[in-house]
Amino acid sequence: MENSDTGDGFTAHHIFRNPTRIQAYTYDDIILMPGHMSTSATDISLHSKISRKIRLKVPILSSPMDTVTEHEMAIAMALQGGIGVIHYNMTIDEQQNEVRQVKKYKNGFITDPACLSPKDKIKDLLVLKENCGFSGVPITEDGKIGSKLVGIVTNRDIDFIEDKETLLGDIMTSKLVTAPAEVSLSEANDLLRKAKKGKLPVVSTDGKLVALISRTDLKKSRDFPDASKDSKAQLLVAASIGTRPDDRNRAKALVEAGVDVIVIDSSQGDSVFQLDLIKHLKSTYPTLQVIGGNVVTARQAYHLIQAGADGLRIGMGSGSICTTQEVCAVGRAQATAIFNTSTLANKFGVPVIADGGISSTGHIVKALSVGA
Repeated sequence: MENSDTGDGFTAHHIFRNPTRIQAYTYDDIILMPGHMSTSATDISLHSKISRKIRLKVPILSSPMDTVTEHEMAIAMALQGGIGVIHYNMTIDEQQNEVRQVKKYKNGFITDPACLSPKDKIKDLLVLKENCGFSGVPITEDGKIGSKLVGIVTNRDIDFIEDKETLLGDIMTSKLVTAPAEVSLSEANDLLRKAKKGKLPVVSTDGKLVALISRTDLKKSRDFPDASKDSKAQLLVAASIGTRPDDRNRAKALVEAGVDVIVIDSSQGDSVFQLDLIKHLKSTYPTLQVIGGNVVTARQAYHLIQAGADGLRIGMGSGSICTTQEVCAVGRAQATAIFNTSTLANKFGVPVIADGGISSTGHIVKALSVGA
C-alpha cells in the first residue's frame, strides 16, 4: 500500500474507499510495500483488543468449531497469549464443563490428575503409565480426585516387584509431603525444592485430594509469560452460542462457569434474532463481553454495535471450507470487509476480528494492517 512521500503504490483509503473503484479485495489481491525500519522486531507489540475490555498479548483466536476448540485447545491458546472459543455442538452441561476445566486450570497445577485406589494392582498402574506417561500416581480411597488421599506410588515403589498382581495399598508411600488447597505456585515450588520430591499433592482441610503439582509442570510455567489471564489469575476462555431461544439458557450456564467472552456464532449476524440476543445478554450480564457476527458491511456492523456488541467477527464465505458464497451467493472479499467494518467500528471503540481466509502468516499481517 503506499509510501505517500514518493507516490509509490496506493493508500488503503484509496484502494478500499475510492468511489471510482468497484472491486472488492481478498488478501491475495493486496501486498504491503516496505518502508523505513527504525526498531527491532523484538520492540514490536502485538497487544490487541478482541472486545471493548479484553486485550490479548497475541491477537489470535481459535475457531468455535467442534474439530478445533474444546478445553485442551482453549488452555493451550490462553497459555500462548491468545484465547480459545469453545464450540457449542454439545449439550449445555458439556459446554459448561469445558469452560470450567479452563477456568480451574492453574499453570503448574494438575486439577484432574489420574488416580488409583489401594485395591488397584501394579498392572493397573502400568497400563495407566503406558497410556498417559505418568511416573507418579496419587492413591485415594476410591481412586478418584476429591477423595481422601492415602498415598502415592512412583517408579521407585514398583521397580523391583515382579508380581504385577500386588496391591498398590501394600507398596504405596503413605508418609507424604502435601500442600494446602490455597497454596500459591511460588510456595509450592519452595515445598518441592525442600522436600526434593517430583510430585506435591494438594489437599483440602479434610485431607481430600484437590490437585497435584509436578516439578516438571512448575518448570513449564516459566515458559508462558504471555498467558491470557483474568483478574483472578485464571486463564481467559470464550465460548460460542447460537441465536435460538434455548441459547439464553446456554449463556446463563456459561456465565455461571466463569466464561469471559460469549461469541455469537452465526453465518449471518445482522438478524433480529442476534440483535435481541445481544440486548438480552448485555442487560442481564452487564460486565460480560459479547462478540457478535458474522458481518461484512459497515451497516451490519453498526446494527450490532447499537445493540451493544463489544466486538465483531468479520467474514462471510472466506473460510477454506465455508460454502456461503457458493451456496447462497452472499459474502464479501475479506480484506475489503475488514477495512470497511473496522473503519466504522473504530469510531465506537469496538474491535473487529478477521474470521476466515487465513492460509499463511502473511495473511495475518495483511488482516492486522487493514484493521483487524
